[in-house]
Amino acid sequence: MAGCPTIGAMALHPRARRAAEESAAATPYSTPGYDIAAARAANRAEALVSEREEVATVEDVDADGVPARLYTPAGALRGLVVHLHGGGFVFHDVEVHDPLCRRLANRSGLRVLSVDYRCAPEHRFPAAPDDVDTALEWVATRPELAGPLLLHGDSAGGNLALVAALRRPERVAALALVYPFLDPTAGFGSYLTHADGFSPDEAAWYWDQYAATSADRDDPDLAPLLSGRLGDLPPTLVVTAEHDPLRDEGEELVLRLAEAGVRVAGFRCLGQIHGYYRHLEFDAAEPTMLAVAAYLAEAARSWRATRR
Repeated sequence: MAGCPTIGAMALHPRARRAAEESAAATPYSTPGYDIAAARAANRAEALVSEREEVATVEDVDADGVPARLYTPAGALRGLVVHLHGGGFVFHDVEVHDPLCRRLANRSGLRVLSVDYRCAPEHRFPAAPDDVDTALEWVATRPELAGPLLLHGDSAGGNLALVAALRRPERVAALALVYPFLDPTAGFGSYLTHADGFSPDEAAWYWDQYAATSADRDDPDLAPLLSGRLGDLPPTLVVTAEHDPLRDEGEELVLRLAEAGVRVAGFRCLGQIHGYYRHLEFDAAEPTMLAVAAYLAEAARSWRATRR
């Protein structure tokens, strides 16, 4: 339209800019001798002092040998969200993601099962997706968890949720993926143009920890964009962050699913960086949670409506 200015990329949100600066000043994970155990402990300690919402019932469970935590909100509706945490397949656990899972359960009105899958480098691929499979098999034996099964994950957890759905698409009612970590080749342009607070070197380091062999990087269970069965997936929501090297691979997933005939929606959160979703100090965290929770609640409602 004549006279309208050209709208370009949004600058980093001030809180995202501070986080990116803090990340740039920190010791890179790829530094030889980096203390993974100490970093894990620090993440857990930070989470333990974070604000945690009350949930009607929170219970640690054993999913056939895989530790997990089950959140049941007051008046829980029929349906289960299985949450798979991010952390590059190396970091985080159910404790670190406890505040997020509490919010997800309360906002969606659904039970949430957070799976404490084994992490690399101690347990390389395919330990994590195999643990998720074991947990899902356990869910199928629990009558109290019967109903629509929905998968949710952020970053590496988004990868694992997608892989789990590809392994058993007939059992999954919907997927919600937040900035999923999908491409071990780092072959998309946002690695060069939008790597704010999450460097390509850091991404490569995560894949080096996770893949057991070079051949694993061509396995669709590790790199799900390579799957020839994307068209089998259930309805899917994908959220990306504008200033995130993983942005383009997430948006490529949306395109491929749409072309394959999957009901898919995607949105990009402007001005935000990788990791914002888990931290309430980012203005966009709660609005994104509300959108994701509403999507999952509606998917569960639609599933129930078709089975009356």
